[in-house]
Amino acid sequence: MTLIRRIPMTALAIIVAAAAFPAAAKDRPITATNTRAGNEAAIDARAAALVDRMTLDEQLSLLKSRSGASLLDLGVPLPPFIPEAMRTEKPKGAIGTAGFVPAIERLGFPALQLADASLGVADIGYLRPGDHATALPSTLSLAATFDPAMAHAAGDIIGAEAFAKGINVQLAGGVNLAREPRNGRNFEYLGEDPLLAGTLVGEQIAGIQAHHVASTIKHFAANSQESGRFVYDVRASDAALRESDLLAFEIGIRRGRPASVMCAYNRVRGSYACESDYLLKQVLRGDWGYRGWVMSDWGATMSLKPSIDAGLDQQSPQDKDYFAGIPAAIDKGEISRAQVREMALRIVRSMIAVGALDHVARPGGAIDQAAHAARAQAMAEAGMVLLKNDGLLPLAAGARTIAVIGRHADKGVPAGGGSSQVIPYGGVYRDVPEGTHPLLALMAPSYDLSSPLKALQAALPGARIVFDDGSDAARAAAVAKEADIALVFAVKPEMEGVDSADLSLPYGQDAMIAAVAAANPCTGVVLETGNPVVMPWLDKVGAVLEAWFPGQRGGEAIAAILSGASSPSGRLPLTFPAATDQLPHPQEVGYDPAKQRPLGIGVKYDPFTIDYKEGSDIGYRWFEKTDAKPLFPFGYGLTYTSFAYAGLKQAGGAGLTVTARITNTGRREGVEVAQLYVAPPGRTHRLAGWARVSLKPGETREVTIAADPWLLLSYDEKAGQWARLAGEYRFFVGKSAGEPELRGTARLDAATESRRR
Repeated sequence: MTLIRRIPMTALAIIVAAAAFPAAAKDRPITATNTRAGNEAAIDARAAALVDRMTLDEQLSLLKSRSGASLLDLGVPLPPFIPEAMRTEKPKGAIGTAGFVPAIERLGFPALQLADASLGVADIGYLRPGDHATALPSTLSLAATFDPAMAHAAGDIIGAEAFAKGINVQLAGGVNLAREPRNGRNFEYLGEDPLLAGTLVGEQIAGIQAHHVASTIKHFAANSQESGRFVYDVRASDAALRESDLLAFEIGIRRGRPASVMCAYNRVRGSYACESDYLLKQVLRGDWGYRGWVMSDWGATMSLKPSIDAGLDQQSPQDKDYFAGIPAAIDKGEISRAQVREMALRIVRSMIAVGALDHVARPGGAIDQAAHAARAQAMAEAGMVLLKNDGLLPLAAGARTIAVIGRHADKGVPAGGGSSQVIPYGGVYRDVPEGTHPLLALMAPSYDLSSPLKALQAALPGARIVFDDGSDAARAAAVAKEADIALVFAVKPEMEGVDSADLSLPYGQDAMIAAVAAANPCTGVVLETGNPVVMPWLDKVGAVLEAWFPGQRGGEAIAAILSGASSPSGRLPLTFPAATDQLPHPQEVGYDPAKQRPLGIGVKYDPFTIDYKEGSDIGYRWFEKTDAKPLFPFGYGLTYTSFAYAGLKQAGGAGLTVTARITNTGRREGVEVAQLYVAPPGRTHRLAGWARVSLKPGETREVTIAADPWLLLSYDEKAGQWARLAGEYRFFVGKSAGEPELRGTARLDAATESRRR
């Protein structure tokens, strides 16, 4: 039997406020940590002077973080698998975070309080008991906005709330590309395209660091699935990685200048990421000139000397303390004092650069909860993707009876699980079996308390809205049959440490949706997922809205879209396959259903290899290469109006610029996302730019898209540089990767670029 247990939280009234999104910063200097253009030399000098005043022990203290929280704060007996480090008292000065580095008080260097932050200031439920933060929509939902300004605004909220809580390092910036659509952490990331993901993660990072809070970018690199994440070895060519996974990081670092890079658990080309000379020394520091510090993921440090020699600066909390051996290694001459100084210097310099020493974060700061909640709702609305609409949406004003059917739609909206989880103002519900240990209950699927049922009742006061939880397909169908319209809310929880066996909906929901649609032809489906799903019932329903994990105001956001108070404008940031046999790996490599546990606790895998046989042709590029037709292509999304394209013009030579006229041919105002895809000679099309444009009915606007110069280049492994081949480049402007509206070719000149800083 499954019960719904509410984790006690203080319910706070959220007042709707106008949402204002700052403009995305453009053309920032490409430097790693400097947030004050022109001050690099001053920052360098200040950091060097401070580090040189430190004793060796003080420098060493910066190179390891420890857990900044204790499970003892829960006040419950702890199961035996909990490591000893989490059974001890919280360190002095720690405020309850994933990581903590003590202050060097005599020199005025503040403690580092490191907290997870993909979807808001995270707390899985035990780090800071009783604390709350704004729960933003999933990062995948943010990617669906195709809006850099909204990504910056998300970072702005995270940075402001972190600073107010005394947190000065946010473990944000997840930009692993969605190579594997069954990956349980895709909801934390930004989809399958390097330009989209890198651009948006850079803006999120910039928004965070504007509040004098350092941000990471993670997990570097090729951390594409949860199954076997500690042991698998990714095999791919240098060019394949640089044109895809690494390109997303490179763009994000260029745009956001994160203070730190978090290296991943997995191996890449034979070496663990956190001791990879290729990743850390050759690419990150050598080619990209990155000057921030490299920290390991929690438990990802696998050695002492190889890690330090490769470029790891800081070991994060883990059972085996390799960095405790640094003093002995210095005595043996294996590690030099100069290396230790340089590691400490990178940390200190990064914190100075974001302003964390001049603006010290302390707990107890003011947070504008109402404004942040309103902005979170606006983000959720902008990220929702209308996948199908046969005229069912927006809901007709004359609908007298609406059946709302589905798991927990009366209570809230699902949130992703794991280290990124946020405890929102108002609290959460969790699905937990009877007798579940309170600690394990914190790892169960959770729902932010924003009920779509209640929000629809408020938005449509003239309609009679009835509810069924959908657990019995026959009963749900009977309820739907008596209604004018049936709305089915279908969920698929996702969690760190847990991948999916396939792309189907759990809990028998596919059969339930089919039964409801058979009983009522006016059936719409609202998907609340963190990954693509297949839809065997698609032809039987009148509308499908992908709402993702929409955050603490998700119910209100869904109601706004369904009722027509807000128009859908999201676009898919990843391809929805029609079936898993269309994927490079029809079955996830290394997947074992018996080893899918939250956070991967207590799970051991034998090492295995993942061959990235698709190379840099991830997602929509793989579908083009194999001539496969997806269920829905990357970039796809309907609106409540329609658009027409005409008047294509292009300019080539040293770059590519494309202009087209876009007209709103419908009856409602709407947002079009015009997308430019370019194919270098002999290659698949890749997203090279896009433009969001809002048009009133009948309005026409000329839109110009300049292809990002980096997306016109390909990596030449033999020469060790980027090259733009001279020749004809095919391109199209369209509504998605699968919907070309205007096609053309442009002749581009040859060029090379080393990209070394």
